[in-house]
Amino acid sequence: MDAAEFRRRGKEMVDYVADYLENIEKRQVYPDVEPGYLRSLIPEEAPEEAESYEDVVKDIERVIMPGVTHWHSPYFYAYFPTANSFPSLLADMLCGAIGCIGFSWAASPACTELETVMLDWLGKMLKLPADFLAGTEGRGGGVIQGTASEATLIALLAARSKIIKLIQADHPDRSETDIISKLVAYSSDQAHSSVERAGLIAGVKMKKIPTDNKFSVRGDALQKVLEEDRAAGLIPFFFCATLGTTPSCAFDCITELGPICNAVEIWMHIDAAYAGSAFICPEFRPLLNGIEFADSFNFNPHKWLLVNFDCSAMWVKKRSDIIGAFKIEPLYLKHDHQESGLVTDYRHWQIPLGRRFRSLKMWFVFRMYGLKGLQAYIRKHVGLAKEFESLVRADQRFEISADVVLGLVCFRLKGSNELNETLLKRINNARNIHLVPCQLAGKFVLRFAVCARTTESRHIQEAWCHISHLASELLQELPH
Repeated sequence: MDAAEFRRRGKEMVDYVADYLENIEKRQVYPDVEPGYLRSLIPEEAPEEAESYEDVVKDIERVIMPGVTHWHSPYFYAYFPTANSFPSLLADMLCGAIGCIGFSWAASPACTELETVMLDWLGKMLKLPADFLAGTEGRGGGVIQGTASEATLIALLAARSKIIKLIQADHPDRSETDIISKLVAYSSDQAHSSVERAGLIAGVKMKKIPTDNKFSVRGDALQKVLEEDRAAGLIPFFFCATLGTTPSCAFDCITELGPICNAVEIWMHIDAAYAGSAFICPEFRPLLNGIEFADSFNFNPHKWLLVNFDCSAMWVKKRSDIIGAFKIEPLYLKHDHQESGLVTDYRHWQIPLGRRFRSLKMWFVFRMYGLKGLQAYIRKHVGLAKEFESLVRADQRFEISADVVLGLVCFRLKGSNELNETLLKRINNARNIHLVPCQLAGKFVLRFAVCARTTESRHIQEAWCHISHLASELLQELPH
């Protein structure tokens, strides 16, 4: 394919993508295929001779689309949103074309510098304390990670490295192995599974702190466990607070937890993967109160801020804590400006060496939507969730299982877990809409997350009519 054909095919692909997204609600939201469906549709081996572009494109609808779950359909209400917008897609195209591997400033200065500035822009939108911004007198800064899972792991590993160095400074005879065997990290019992996984990868104990009746960790619960573990000779060093838990979008009480962590020098990381986008709205910013106590903070613009995957924003108060944990300097990666104090080499802030020019997506989206446009988008989704909540509350057969704060509604039929499992199975088998469940206080609960950029009130009404109809059919089958 030469440049002339690329121009032609590129325009065709943009048309295909625009048609796909514009007409996505006409497609069945969840695929009707069995595991292994795809292998029989394509050859066992790659072709010896080149095939035509037309043949490849024909196979998109034949091979790929039958097995796609349409995350951007207005009938997709599962998990949490994954963001998508036309400006972001265009920026991603440019990122692919430039194709730099931005592991250091020298590897592509624009890639590094735009990321630093975009994280400051976004930090200011969130009204983060100046300590977290790079363009200040502070010692912090922001970085784009691939996912919130990576950000949690990076924070945990940095905290582990920091505590080991501190202990060995006072006790040079203590081995790293001995110290690690005593380390203990903490999270909410509602925290994402990736937090527990970070503990497994780091080789440290991870304990879950019990939550209150709002599914939130409170200060006294953490204090109690810390005192018990210290008395048992353990070394608490890390707490991951969650703002907007995956099951129910609950918020740990960081105004209570932060001072406790600060007082005993435990690293506090805040995971706000989904909810963080909402903090750009003044009415939701109080949910982030207590951020001043945190050592690191992360959320995913690729969930709810119209920047498509992957783009997970992470800030640290002291960049030296992260760099100190991961810095290795082979000769072939060194450059003239690295000791100047004026540049950041992001390879020291992450697990991989290579990184894409992801900040282009932020730059396009922030400029073409503006803060007001992004705020309006968040508010629209919250309004749609409130509309769905009111429909559930108006039906005496159902109950709301957790406070509806942002764009997630947790609800269930009044009755047994088995009844609700059957209802969810029927909803998903019908493939008109797609939901996933969670467990709250031992109850099987249905989650309804407003996800797609194109979701409107009529989609919410249709979804509720469908759920209500299936519930009526199910309840009629029960013995009276």
